[in-house]
Amino acid sequence: MILVALGGNLASHAGTPTQTLDAALASLARHGVKIISVSPYYVTPAWPDPADPSFVNAVAQIDTILSPAELLALLHQTETAFGRARSVRNAPRTLDLDILDYDNRVEQGAPDLPHPRLTERSFVLVPLSDIAPDWRDPVSGRHIADLLAALPEGERNLPRLAKR
Repeated sequence: MILVALGGNLASHAGTPTQTLDAALASLARHGVKIISVSPYYVTPAWPDPADPSFVNAVAQIDTILSPAELLALLHQTETAFGRARSVRNAPRTLDLDILDYDNRVEQGAPDLPHPRLTERSFVLVPLSDIAPDWRDPVSGRHIADLLAALPEGERNLPRLAKR
């Protein structure tokens, strides 16, 4: 199972963050990535500065013949195509695409697999649980329900967007 996180909190040429995520998924599909399922979209506060615009986040399960490094390169190209400018870490952005898990591989490098901070992030775990309710962290073996339960109570229930 290959899982990719999607997020953004600034408009792009495609429109709102929600429209940007939709357009990014369509772009990935045009580049040979099969989109198997996509979680609902969630609204999450910006971090570290909650005064920044809120993010729209989701997780997609995909299939591809690309290696992890090739997939990461495609994700970065897609971010750039939608106006992502890498500047300050955690700055507002039009599009953020991250490989969360690639067939349960545990690897160091470009990319690190699984994503090193995915088990700490409600904006990843909540949508991930929607599309992969039986997923286990390849490093710890912990079930997603246990990872969600370990989050602070206020982070377990994120607001869903009514419609994509």
